[in-house]
Amino acid sequence: MTCKVEGQAMRYFEDYQEGQVERFGAYPVTREEVIEFASKYDPQPFHLDDEAAAQSAIFGRLAASGWHSCAMLMRMLTDHWTEDGYFSLGGTGVDELRWTKPVYPGDTLSVEAEVLSKSTPRSRPTMGFVTFRLTVFNQDGDVVMTLKVTNIQHRRPAA
Repeated sequence: MTCKVEGQAMRYFEDYQEGQVERFGAYPVTREEVIEFASKYDPQPFHLDDEAAAQSAIFGRLAASGWHSCAMLMRMLTDHWTEDGYFSLGGTGVDELRWTKPVYPGDTLSVEAEVLSKSTPRSRPTMGFVTFRLTVFNQDGDVVMTLKVTNIQHRRPAA
């Protein structure tokens, strides 16, 4: 990793290997943040109100929106890969998003990122695509969310 971008080492497409796994993050889920996010973006009773959530057959108590779980994942990805010198050129989308277990206030989330595949477009030799399987865990090691994403990465410049 030889390039510097604004003082940080750059991770290139070539630095990722299929099967590579990274584990990171420790995002504390707070009641206030769950309610604030739901108030703005997903105002359903089980995300907003303790009594309504207690009556839910699925949640039983106040639970984070799945979309809030996605936002918390994005924060952990950005914090980790920016700290680590990673700079994405963007993404092509999300596939196979699954919310497998509710996320509750008091949970602490972490991420596992596995490189599934890599490819290079003929039309854009300066970039490559890296597909990741992302798995989000709570503090007990339970899987709460899974998805696949494809990021667009810088290619290492020719020497």
